[in-house]
Amino acid sequence: MRKTVVLVFLVVIMTFTLFSQEVIKIGMNFELTGPVSGYGQMSRDGVLLANKLKPTVNIGGKEIKVEVVAVDNKSDKAESANAIRRLIDHEKVVAVIGPATSSAALAAASIAEERQIPMVVNTATNPLVAQNKKYVFRTCFEDTLQGALLATFAWEELGAKNVAIMVDVAQDYVVGLANYFEKAFEQFGGTYFTEFYTTGDQDFTAQLTDALSKNPDAIFMPGYYAEIALICKQARDLGFTGPMFAGDGADAPELIQIGGEYVEGVSYTTYFHEDAELSPATKPFVEAYQKEYNRRADAFGALAYDAYMVIVNAIESAQSTDPVKIREALAKTKNFPGVAGTITYPQGSGNPIKPAVINMVENGQFVFRTVIRPSM
Repeated sequence: MRKTVVLVFLVVIMTFTLFSQEVIKIGMNFELTGPVSGYGQMSRDGVLLANKLKPTVNIGGKEIKVEVVAVDNKSDKAESANAIRRLIDHEKVVAVIGPATSSAALAAASIAEERQIPMVVNTATNPLVAQNKKYVFRTCFEDTLQGALLATFAWEELGAKNVAIMVDVAQDYVVGLANYFEKAFEQFGGTYFTEFYTTGDQDFTAQLTDALSKNPDAIFMPGYYAEIALICKQARDLGFTGPMFAGDGADAPELIQIGGEYVEGVSYTTYFHEDAELSPATKPFVEAYQKEYNRRADAFGALAYDAYMVIVNAIESAQSTDPVKIREALAKTKNFPGVAGTITYPQGSGNPIKPAVINMVENGQFVFRTVIRPSM
């Protein structure tokens, strides 16, 4: 009788252990609160939709559930490092999606590299995020390319020859993007000058007054939506009537909520618009997103959706939950039909080469304007 009880107990334990192992965890390290929480919340929603549509992976002919686990990095570098450690050490994730911003991603990337856990960022564009790293990938373009595309747009589409650049010195992303724009714009023969501020500033009149005294053709704002909205308002109040344009940091509904009529006409680079024909997967995603959230699909969600899908594709390609093998499969990704464009990772790089979508604020909406494609 005792042997039978022990045998039954062992069978129960083995069954429980087997069942508990039949869940694969993918982590989300996003800015869910803090100054740029809009980015993180949109990104999270994209991953949740992807997980709903693709809730399992097939390994060895068996469907295994994928669970997504979110940790809030609070829009803070130190918290981002803590978040990825928690995901790896306590949640035992096989891969991590995010962060959405470059500063937070830089803080997490070295930890992902050290622990050999694949990390796929959706919108962290600073080149240093993935530089010299085997385990860090993107589903977006990087800022060297974005800066060049913005310079092309400013010179060819806006006809700008002299540009004022508003630089947030507290953000790695902003400083980097401004630098790459400057180098590319110089090659066209353009001139520029910079004005500086820090995240959280509310009054930009001193910088804008100095900028307008130099007669810029356009104002470039490679920052985040809250400051961009205030810069636009104050520039218009000071009488500037020329074009104002930005990088992907402008791509959040809060830009319009904060800036209202003052951000009308602002153009910016981003990775996605539902009216842009980027991939055969775009339209089905747009329809699913609208059904799930009852709102228009956004770039942060689209790129996060792609990050989830490219990871589960790598898991199935590797036929393994070993993070090292998943990384190897990610590195071999070729012509993957992402909703924000086809994803191929060039040999030795986690940076896909992709076009930039140009959107414009028009009548309180983000309207698709054009696509700027890299010449490379």
